[in-house]
Amino acid sequence: MRYALYFTPPPSHPLTAAASRWLGRDAFSGGMQPLPHVSGVTALQGERLVGEPRRYGFHGTLVAPFRLSPAATPDQLGRLAETFCADLRPFELPKLEIVRIGRFFALCPERRDSRIDNLAASAVDHFNPLRAPLDEAEIARRKPDALTARQQAYLLRYGYPYVKEEFRFHMTLTGPVDAGEEAPVQAALQAWFEPVLAEPISIESLCIFNEPETGAPFVVLSRHAFAAATARKIA
Repeated sequence: MRYALYFTPPPSHPLTAAASRWLGRDAFSGGMQPLPHVSGVTALQGERLVGEPRRYGFHGTLVAPFRLSPAATPDQLGRLAETFCADLRPFELPKLEIVRIGRFFALCPERRDSRIDNLAASAVDHFNPLRAPLDEAEIARRKPDALTARQQAYLLRYGYPYVKEEFRFHMTLTGPVDAGEEAPVQAALQAWFEPVLAEPISIESLCIFNEPETGAPFVVLSRHAFAAATARKIA
């Protein structure tokens, strides 16, 4: 069983609805949805594009998935999330845009924002004491030989190489896109998400996501509002 600290907009936000339809799954309810018919993307391509991000649910990573240490409990994780969020204040992200990162596409702020960078950096420090160390298989899956020295150090210290200076906030929309398909996929994403990207995105809470067993879809376990000491239980 693994947990993660993610940002995702509230269930009622238009972006959440659009992303859940695009991915074919609602991370709040866990319910599956038929993939939309989008010009330029066949049904087979669509299934291949969203298979990986669908399992994780629509989110922006703050603390990547981790196992709890043997001494830690889910209740401790929830209480730690409450104390972490109690001193935070909401802020609005710069407008999101469709961006290609390596071989996949994601939503990213149109410019870097130190507030989301600082939030993620604080989160990995705050929750790291509850994290179980990576085992050898988990380290190997991260292909440490392909990482920089700093990324390797972060992998061992935080369980994930892309934290602190290596962090870039993004909300994944596809898995790897084959060469030659980038342009039609980007056009399809632009057409699907453009109607909702004008809506402001306020970072005003974080969610604990849970992977009940290895390979299972991640679902929202609880949502923790900033500047509040309580969590609204979702599942």
